[in-house]
Amino acid sequence: MVQLGLLVLIVVLPCLFVVFSALSATAPRPGELVPDLTLDNFGVLATGSVLKGMGNSAIIGGGATVVAMVVGCGLAFLSARTDVPGRSFIYLAGVAPMFLPALVGALAWALLGSPASGLLNVVLRAVGLPGFVDVYGFGGLIFVLGLYYAPYPFLLVHSALSLMDPNLEDAARLHGASMRRVLTTTTFPLVVPAVTGSAVLVFALTVENFAVAQVLGVPARIDTLPTVIYRLMNAAPARAGEAAVIAMVLTVILMIAVALQRNATARRSFTTVSGKGRRPGVVRLGRWRVPAAAGAAVYFLLAVALPLGALGISALRTSPYLSDLAQLGDENALSLYPLWQTATSADFLSPLLNSLVVGLLAAGIGTLLCFALAYTAHRTTHRGRALLEYLAMLPLAVPAIVLGLGLLWTWLTLPVPVYGTLAVLVIACIAVFLPQGYRGVSASILALDRDLEDSAVMLGARRARAVLAVTAPLLRVGLSSTFLLLLMLAMRELTAVLFLFTTDTRLLSIAIFDAYDNGSLQAAAEISLLYTVVIGFLAVVARRVGNTEES
Repeated sequence: MVQLGLLVLIVVLPCLFVVFSALSATAPRPGELVPDLTLDNFGVLATGSVLKGMGNSAIIGGGATVVAMVVGCGLAFLSARTDVPGRSFIYLAGVAPMFLPALVGALAWALLGSPASGLLNVVLRAVGLPGFVDVYGFGGLIFVLGLYYAPYPFLLVHSALSLMDPNLEDAARLHGASMRRVLTTTTFPLVVPAVTGSAVLVFALTVENFAVAQVLGVPARIDTLPTVIYRLMNAAPARAGEAAVIAMVLTVILMIAVALQRNATARRSFTTVSGKGRRPGVVRLGRWRVPAAAGAAVYFLLAVALPLGALGISALRTSPYLSDLAQLGDENALSLYPLWQTATSADFLSPLLNSLVVGLLAAGIGTLLCFALAYTAHRTTHRGRALLEYLAMLPLAVPAIVLGLGLLWTWLTLPVPVYGTLAVLVIACIAVFLPQGYRGVSASILALDRDLEDSAVMLGARRARAVLAVTAPLLRVGLSSTFLLLLMLAMRELTAVLFLFTTDTRLLSIAIFDAYDNGSLQAAAEISLLYTVVIGFLAVVARRVGNTEES
């Protein structure tokens, strides 16, 4: 089957190459498919840097998950179920950080919270206070990761709270329960799957996050497993086998987390949506309405407004050094010329074009593949459909940096001229974001009655024609949403393509990281600001296209 072959090629084979490299004395090379077997690479697990990296990853992942869950679930409850003023703004605050990639957010907070020259410390010193903000450390890592992964629990929990059957709460109140008791005994327990699922997702994403750990952790000598893998792969010579061993450990950690989440919810029923369409009741906050709205505004300030302001000031400054706030008022202190130079330079335009090409191809091909997989899994009786679904969801438990390593060795070894081209970056983005696309298309197919397609077949149309003429047009909203989601995710991706790009195939995310890695913070800020504008433009287009499709 073609679909199974594609999944093996872009998902299974890269994972096998990681295992292959972990057991080999040398990295995979063209023509060397028989490994020189060894277990020496596993000795790296006993080294101090790796043990410390494991502990740091656990601490940072756990701490960031707590922050993200508190913020995300709190905003979801305020937006979905309370009478807080500005509920539409709170919803915007909950989702807006998704359009600011974690790499850009980390860079912005490095500009804001650097102990020596961070903008917040400059402001504090200007008003006579000591500059005490320092994002380089555990606190900064947990804070920034928590800020930018809070939208995930927000969206999942908001959906669960909005779809909840109000009769369950009415029954509790009918038996004399107070609102607080209704919430603690009925409402909150029923959103356990959304809470636990989002908690595991956030933990997985923060543990495997490379960009924030590299920008805010490495300067403070705090290593995580992804940064250790990156350092081993960039050593001279590259220590690929040891990097592969650590990659396997990281994958096992995520698989255990997913298994624990499933075990926690498998033995309980959480059905909350019935056939009655009445909306759940509104929880009145009383005197807490204004403080709750202020808390949401503070989150928006920290996650979006301040970072964008820092990027804007850093990009427009004519001097890279700022020791006094009064310097911003000097003549010619700020200018659009440096930003214009960057926007018209090959260092920006070439990665922008590459990013658009990779994003559009990954979104288009990925949407078609997800449609084919979801249709086979849910509309056919093929014996291998369960295996297809499992393989489509497998990248969810494989860290992006691990899949990137596997793809590197796969396409270096296979006799196909893909490595060094944009094609390998397209393959990487499709592989990493396959679960998100598959879930989106599957939800649309399951919501569509198959009798519509079967009717066309009964009237003489072949199955393929029925799919193209009936099913696909009826799924245009779901398919277009999946396309736009994959496009934006591919435009943001850094970790999976970190080992796959060349000088001619740099993406915008790579350009930002390279500028930062070379010590050019102003150039990184300029590209980041332009990058954010591009992402924002795509978000506006996505919303307008979605509204057009729905109408």
